[in-house]
Amino acid sequence: MSPAVSMKALLESGVHFGHRTNKWNPLMRPYIFTERNGIHIIDLQQTVKLLDDAFNVVRDTVASGGTILFVGTKRQAQETILEEAERCGMPYVNERWLGGTLTNWSTIQQRIIELERLERMIESGEVLKLTKKEGLLIDREIQRLKMRLSGLRTMRRLPDLLFVVDIEREETAVHEANLKSIPVVAMVDTNCDPRSIDYIIPSNDDAIRAIKLLIGRIADAVIEGKASRKDEEEEMVVERPSFISRKIDEDVELDDEDLLGASTLAKISIPKEIKSEIEEELEEEIDDVEEIDVQEEETVEAEEVDVQVAEDIDAQADEAVEESDNE
Repeated sequence: MSPAVSMKALLESGVHFGHRTNKWNPLMRPYIFTERNGIHIIDLQQTVKLLDDAFNVVRDTVASGGTILFVGTKRQAQETILEEAERCGMPYVNERWLGGTLTNWSTIQQRIIELERLERMIESGEVLKLTKKEGLLIDREIQRLKMRLSGLRTMRRLPDLLFVVDIEREETAVHEANLKSIPVVAMVDTNCDPRSIDYIIPSNDDAIRAIKLLIGRIADAVIEGKASRKDEEEEMVVERPSFISRKIDEDVELDDEDLLGASTLAKISIPKEIKSEIEEELEEEIDDVEEIDVQEEETVEAEEVDVQVAEDIDAQADEAVEESDNE
């Protein structure tokens, strides 16, 4: 696990600065430490704890195959959202949130498909067959769609989690996520209503350094989740299922029930009476075969004895003939 963000880093980035006291939202009272010079100071101890909770949620979501959508269209967050989302390989929205991006995702997908079709026309040179005006219109449409949808091109389905910078500005995105029951992780300043956020990170959402620090932390959680998911996939490849790696011993005899399915066994099943008759006939045939084998062995032994006797008689005759010749 990557090291947690220290209190010193949060202080140096200005995460603790909230809005003026006359612009605060009373619902943020639990996350405010004190007030100085008319400005609320955020309790950084809670920020550290809640940031770690958000980190764990993002990491676990990505590790289980989920997708995180980064949303931040304010000028201070646009560049950071782009860089960090591309670094961790997640979709993002940093120009303008199109109404219905989540609640009407099928239409957004159609526009992404249209963008890809127009780009293929440019690559294949098909646009050269059109008039100059039509070519210019197509080029403008490509640029417009790229600006709005370039960060969503890799998203094939609704995200599993939404990370938002400045929930007041991204009110539409948060509302759509709530309608689709998508959990929201967000940087919440002292002027915001935290009731619509599932995982609150109390922090300054206006300072560029604060935004960069916290978004970088969430991107690190995504990278760590992907790494753990990759390790699990490698373990699954190494550890084969037992039914694949199991070897059947040659000495073990398997019954039909182990080798055949239920339907096949039903088709070839034999009644018990017929089966017992077949077994008796087989036993009788085996006994007959054994008797024949015994008789053949006895015959072979008798023949061997006769041959031995004949050889003895011939030997005796030869000895007699030799004795007579000597005399």
